[in-house]
Amino acid sequence: MKTRRISKVHALHTLDRLEASYPDAHCALLHDNPWQLLIATILSAQCTDVRVNMVTPVLFNRFPDPLSLAQADLGDVEELIRSTGFFRNKAKSLIGCSRALVEEYQGMVPQEMSALVALPGVGRKTANVVLGNAFATPGMVVDTHVGRIAGRLGWVTVRTAEGIEEQLCKLLPKERWTQAAHVLIFHGRQCCRAQTAWCSNCPVVDRCPQVGVGRQR
Repeated sequence: MKTRRISKVHALHTLDRLEASYPDAHCALLHDNPWQLLIATILSAQCTDVRVNMVTPVLFNRFPDPLSLAQADLGDVEELIRSTGFFRNKAKSLIGCSRALVEEYQGMVPQEMSALVALPGVGRKTANVVLGNAFATPGMVVDTHVGRIAGRLGWVTVRTAEGIEEQLCKLLPKERWTQAAHVLIFHGRQCCRAQTAWCSNCPVVDRCPQVGVGRQR
């Protein structure tokens, strides 16, 4: 990714404007507790939050806690989450993750990155979602929207998720990581889309070095 790195001051001014434009930016996955958020985030891989929110009420009604899901029949879970895609692997992850929580953490979700990423089906993105939204521990979530927009704005110079996370964490204040990710995701969904970015409606178009590139308009 060949782009000029933006200064911290420039990035913060841009973030301020984006936050003002999306004051309601938040985690779109519906949940009542850390475990539900963890399960919902695992399901959200390669799936929309809207679809996940349609599936989880039924899933949690059938399996209301880690113990019940840990003891679930694999086929039953697969059927309940089939519409989220990759349902076989996801079902294994949900059951395996819940078993690990029961066996190692008395059914509680750990609050440390190292412990979270050791759970079946949990990577840094999922861990950061849980840390930032369930435990108010700053976490920089990097999904396709965050990676795309950070690149377009010149905030990062790499393409890997871990590299993007590392550079964003160095660029932005820790206390703003969680909300920054929400804002970038909202901006990516509503304006700065992958194929056609609506630059004419963008609140930070004057601060974007990629205006007019590719299929943007």
